[in-house]
Parts: sequence; structure tokens; C-alpha cells
Amino acid sequence: MSAARLRRAARSKSASRLPCYPYSCTFFVSHRLRRSGGRNMPCFLHFFSGRPADQIRDQFAIGDFFPDCFHYTPFRSPIRKNMLRRFRWPLFVAVSAACLGAAPAFAQTPGVQRVVLNGNAGGTRFDGIGVVTGGGGTSVLLKDYPEPQRSQILDLIYKPHFGASVSALYVEIPGDGNSTQGSMPSHMHTREDLDYSRGYLWWEMVEARKRNPKLTLDGAAWSAPGWIGDSGKFFAQSRGAPRFFSQDTADYYVKWLRGLHDVYGLEMEAIGIRNEKGVSNEFAKALRATLDTNGFARVKMHAFDNWPDLWKFDFVDDMVADKGLRDAIDIIGAHINAPQSSAPKAVQEKAARMGKRLWNTEQHVYKAGFDGLIGIVKAFNENWIRSGVTKVVNWYGIAGLYTMESYSGEKEAALRANWPWSGHYEPNQSLWGYAHYGQFTEAGWEYIAGGSGDLKEGGTYVTLKAPNGDYSIIIETKDAKGPQQVQFAVGAGLTAKRLAVWRSNAKEQFIRLDDLQPVNGVVAVALEPDSAYSLTTTDGQRKGSFDQVPAPKSFPFPYYETFEQYANPKEWGYLPRYFADISGAFELADCPARNGRCLHQAVPAPTLSWAPDWQPYTIIGDDQWQDYEASADVYLNAGDSAAVMGRVNDVGTGYGFIPKGYFLQMSDSGELRLVLVRGKVDKKKLVGDAEQQAIIKAAHDMGEGGEKLLAQTHLQNIAAGQWHRLALRFEGDRITALVDGAPVLSATDGLYSHGMAGLLAASDGKRKTSVPYFDNVLIGKAGVTPAAASQALPGQRSIYPAR
Repeated sequence: MSAARLRRAARSKSASRLPCYPYSCTFFVSHRLRRSGGRNMPCFLHFFSGRPADQIRDQFAIGDFFPDCFHYTPFRSPIRKNMLRRFRWPLFVAVSAACLGAAPAFAQTPGVQRVVLNGNAGGTRFDGIGVVTGGGGTSVLLKDYPEPQRSQILDLIYKPHFGASVSALYVEIPGDGNSTQGSMPSHMHTREDLDYSRGYLWWEMVEARKRNPKLTLDGAAWSAPGWIGDSGKFFAQSRGAPRFFSQDTADYYVKWLRGLHDVYGLEMEAIGIRNEKGVSNEFAKALRATLDTNGFARVKMHAFDNWPDLWKFDFVDDMVADKGLRDAIDIIGAHINAPQSSAPKAVQEKAARMGKRLWNTEQHVYKAGFDGLIGIVKAFNENWIRSGVTKVVNWYGIAGLYTMESYSGEKEAALRANWPWSGHYEPNQSLWGYAHYGQFTEAGWEYIAGGSGDLKEGGTYVTLKAPNGDYSIIIETKDAKGPQQVQFAVGAGLTAKRLAVWRSNAKEQFIRLDDLQPVNGVVAVALEPDSAYSLTTTDGQRKGSFDQVPAPKSFPFPYYETFEQYANPKEWGYLPRYFADISGAFELADCPARNGRCLHQAVPAPTLSWAPDWQPYTIIGDDQWQDYEASADVYLNAGDSAAVMGRVNDVGTGYGFIPKGYFLQMSDSGELRLVLVRGKVDKKKLVGDAEQQAIIKAAHDMGEGGEKLLAQTHLQNIAAGQWHRLALRFEGDRITALVDGAPVLSATDGLYSHGMAGLLAASDGKRKTSVPYFDNVLIGKAGVTPAAASQALPGQRSIYPAR
């Protein structure tokens, strides 16, 4: 082939079809040829040589511009040397801009998918993947684990390069009301109240950030205290509770942020309006202004975090038309349950034009075992590929709650911590789905433009780049029909280092395979179906674990809690061991009219509950308990009514928390009621989101719902300001109610044969909630009082040590 023919071929559309030789590559360059009169002639040059591409590159002095080339073909032509002599190679006067990021040319290998990774092509900021803590008391039992198990659990979720290694934590700002899995105590039960030591959430956030200083923090309220919006300005809303969209809420948020910063040294990256509860454009503007004027201008705001596909993005059109709203909302947030749902292309385009990012502020992957693991990876990939979402948090991380509750962690959580009294915990396989992202990326990396998409034979891939040129490729083949081959051509702007390969499948999870070394700039990988892969040029990953995790045990029986071992309630977040509040806030406090510590229901009014409201109650124990006696000393204030509960075997579907079980209730006037409660009145009525409705359908509970009065009486000499002991005794289908040790009511009912114990504070559902005190809570054999209170396990410690 003469030089003239080579030039003509290089300029032709068939340049890419030039013959291949042992080592060859194609570059788009502007060069000078001897026989072109010294003119600059842009063309594709297809180099032929008997030497490796890196030697060709070195000879032509273009190593700074072109990646390694590839494609090996048998060569038997004698023209190579003549051709090479005809060019004055070192003189290159320009390199096409397109070539600066070019990747190696591909051979047309049938059946192999080819992906070009151009590190200089630009990209979109990756804001992280993570978990939600909240949506109720999802981690209420975590605080009760003994050491070292408590720290081990936290390590498995938050520690970099160890377990899930999440880069984002999304929290519920506690509001006293039920939010799916119970309630968490607010920092402000009333307008005048303020306490930054309540609950365990501050502690968990501190512990998470301690393990990963780069962890981003974000959150929003689900429920809110009942005083919110009872005075002051309301803001117009298109959907949602008008009282929530008030200046009270904006001020309430600021006080929570101030406590987080001033007491715990933490700052939120972002905050939401409210979880799944409507839209108020004017409130969004007011919250932005309130944040800015109170020193929180750096805290970004996302809105409106709703889930119904029909209307959750409608406000985006308002942002386009309203500069004030556009300036207030930094991030478009929604619950995008990939792969079932995605952000419409029109929404993505409007967001891009406004310079706004899209975040998925609550993903759901409710699948057990390996299906959960690969479902997590698929959901994270699909969020970016289909919706342009740059941050995803999945509900939820640590299942520190009772197994009797809905969404108790078998399918939903990364790790199950349901058994603190034994120290036993169980990572779910889905934890390693998080790890396929968490151990290979960091918030602040970039999605490489053109580096993500669908695999031809089923599955998806996403490529993320670090500022230093390291990169990771996360792949899932959940829908693949069989094995497939993919070649990734690694272009400029990306490191040429070898890639570590980690794989998970149904047989083994998060296993390191042999490293892949790029060959002339190309990484070839064989992918098996129904697997997750992470390819990375970073290092340090590992499958963290701990030896000798204790075996599970049943909840201790009998259990006797006097509350005297909590000398400083503040150090415990005012929360005693093993009690799980379903609604309200049952807190350690000084006893009235006697010495010592008690448990006090401290929320004085019905909350702005995220879920349909009922009455405050807390549960404790084992849902398999059958015949036992549950008792407690009860102190009633004026107008109060309180109860002891037993055989509680259900606390609702996650949207609504009316229990199933029995309770003995006494008022300050001596009215005594023995009640069977059977969940909500209309058990068949579908409420909540699609997943909660599926739970209702699956239950097939066609029985009668609501409360049934089994027996009642009026007791003399009962008044406010007194202590009395209430007890419920279960013996088969015989139920006996006792007051101060004497039987006063009895009934026969066999509907529920087993369940947990609990304490209840009555509410009128409008303005008043009872605030009684409880002491000396005992669950044991009928008529038997242990000689001593149940003691803490070795290693059980407070969460806020004295400062």
C-alpha cells in the first residue's frame, strides 16, 4: 500500500475497515505528510506494526494524547516497513479535541458488547447511596445491645471498606407520633419544652459519622408534635395538613438543627419539607428564609418527597414559573421506587435546565436473601440510568425492633438487630448489595458521561469516577438470560491501573475474584447471569465480619423493671431497655408522690401523626408468651386514663397502629374497662401505599375489627394523684383483671392466645393525651414477684455518657 493510497483510505468513510496487522490502532489526528506539500491533513490513521502499541505510541510522541491500542491479527504482509518509512511521524501539529478522550478502537467481535469510558467527557456529581433510620423507631433496640455487639452492628453499616459502608444517612426528625415502625421522642414535646438528649437518634448519628467522617447527613419529619401550627401563620398548600405548613414548623426545624450542631457537632447536608405528606410552595420559601436567617444557609433543601406517581412531580412546573420557589428548593426529591417507577423525562429535562439535582429520598427493596442483594444494586443502577437520580437512600438500615412488628427487617433491612437481650444479630444478604456501591465509591465522585446503561443480554452497568482518576464499574445481571461478554475501553482521564473484581451471586456474596489487567486499554469481563459485580481501581475493600456472635435467646422471663438502675436518665436518652414506643414518648423520669425513677408518657396532646392516629402505647417482651401476668404501678394526673396491655400480637400494617390484644384501662375517676382490641374497625379497608395495601390483602383477616368491651366496673376511692397497681392475668381463654392485688373483673375470650405486654396512655384524639406514670413493671407467672429487678447484661451501656 503506497502512502498516497493510505492517505486516500484514511480520508475515506471506509477508513475503519483498513486491513489489520499484528498490532494496530486508529487515531484521529492532524499531521503533515511528505507528499502532501506540508499541508495539515486531518484523518484517521490506522497504524500497522510488528511491535506493541505502547512502543508505537512512544515512537510517535503521542503518548500524552492517545490511550493504549489493541486488536491482534495474524500478519504476513511485507509492506509494513515501506509504509512506515513513508511518514514523518514525529511532527504532529494538532490533535483533534474528540481524540483527547478517545478510547481504543474495537475489533468487531461478534457477541461482545463494547463500552467506551471517557474520563474527560464530563459527568454528573454522585451524591451517595445510603440508608434511612426512622420512619418510626427502626433502631430502638439497637441502643440496648451490649458491647462489643452494639459497635459491631454500627461498623457493619457505617465503617468504610468493611460492610455496607454507606455514604449517606437519612434520618427522621423525631416528632412523637407514629411513623410506620413506632415513634421517636421529639426535642420539643411542647412549645416551651426543649431537650437535646431525648431518644437515641443523636447518638446513632454521632456514631455513624465517627466511623465515616465523610458520611452525608440528611432528613425530614414524618410526624410532628401536636402544638405545631396551633398559633401563628399557616402557608397555603395544595396537599397535606395545613397545621404542619406553618412558621412553627420552620422554627421547630431550626431548633433541631441547632441542637445537632451545637451539642453534637454535626451539620446536615440537606433537609426535606416532610415525608410523603403533601406540597406547600409558600412553606418551602418560608423554610428556606428561616434557615438562611438562622445560620443554616449551607443546608440544602429538597422537596417534596412524595410517592404517588400521578402528582409527586407536579410542583416542578411551579419551580419553572416561580423564581422564588426555584431559589428555595435546591434539590428535587421524590420517592422513586426503581425499577417499577422512574422520573419522567420531562421532569429530568426541566431539572437540568434549572440546574437542580434529583434525589430518591426513599427507595424500597423488600426482598429477602440474594434477591434483596441484587435488587439493591439494580435499584441503585436504575435510579441513575432511568431517572438521573444522583442520591438514593433505601428504607431502612438497621432493624432494631421487635419481630412482631410489620417490616421487622427480614426483607427490608440491611442488618437485623432484633434480639439485644441475647446479643445476637444477623446481617442480611442485602447488606452486601450496599457494599457493591459503598465500598467502591464516595459521595463527590462523578457519573461518567456515557459510562452507564443497559447490558445487551440483560442487566445494567454504572461507571463512577473519583477526582484522582480512579473509577469503579457497578454491574448487575438480574434479568440476563445467560452469560455475556463486555469490553470496557478505558480512555483518557482514567487511571490505567488493574481492576479488582468483586462478585455476589446466590451461592456466595461479596467474593473477590482475580484482578483484571487492562490490555492495551481494554478491560474484558465475562458476566454470569443473576450476579452483581464491582470492578474498581481502588483498593482496601473487604468482607467484614466478627467471630463469636452470640446465639439468639428468648426474651427473659420473668422480666421485672423498677427503673432504679438508670441513675441519670439523660445518659440513656430517657429510654429504658427493651421498651419500644409505638406512639407517644414513654420516658424515664422522677416519680411523683414517691421516691425513685418511673416511666412517664410525656406527650400531652395528639400529634400531627404521619399514620392514622390512635393512642400512645409502648410494648415489651415476647410475642409468643401465652399464660402470664402483666402488671404495673400506675399514677394518674387529673383527667388521665392509663392501661396495662397483654397478648399484643399485632401493631398495625405500618400505616395505622391500632393493636390486636387486650388491655385493662383505669381512669382517675375509677372507671375500669377490660377491652379486646382487634385492629382497625374495617380490617379489609386498603390504606397506605401499595406495599401496605399488599400486607392487608395478604392477611385475609375477615374478622370483626375495632374494640370490644369484655367487662367493666366502677371502683370507689380512686382519684388523681394516687398510685394503684393494675394487672392482667392470662390463663388459657380466661382473663382476669386485678387492682391492688384484688380480682375485680374477669372474662372468657379465646381470640388471641399469645402476645407481648405493654403500657397505654389514653387520648381523646383531639386536644388531650394522658400523661401517666408507670413503675415496677412485671411480666411473669401469676402472683409471683421476683426478689430483685432484672439486671443489665455485661456490656450494656448508656448512649450519652456523662460529660
